Amino acid sequence: MIKRSVLLVIGLISLVMGVAGVFLPLLPTVPFVLLAAFCFARSSERLHRWLMTHPWFADALNNWDQKKAIRRGLKRKAMVLSSLSFAISIAVVPLLWVKLMLFSLLVALLAFLHSVPELEDTP
Repeated sequence: MIKRSVLLVIGLISLVMGVAGVFLPLLPTVPFVLLAAFCFARSSERLHRWLMTHPWFADALNNWDQKKAIRRGLKRKAMVLSSLSFAISIAVVPLLWVKLMLFSLLVALLAFLHSVPELEDTP
């Protein structure tokens, strides 16, 4: 019961962050929505079903769920916006070890995104 509650809270927070990412250019949407889908699948069937059929997110979530791939344009956007977000964070943070950690996380994220298969963008 506690595990489901924790996953539900994490899913809701992730969904809020993902929705904010739709409107805020430096906040990535896709990772937060994927995390929300993961959490909802294990905590709330109703929220998971709602998220998987939502017009804003259904295409990307279903592509990931069924094909383990994302659209080329979405992949590029995620890479560019994540890079910009990390670059701003690295520029603002005064501690060298934090800058190195952020840079390492960026490299890992970009490597992961690069390894994800692409789907052709649909017009």
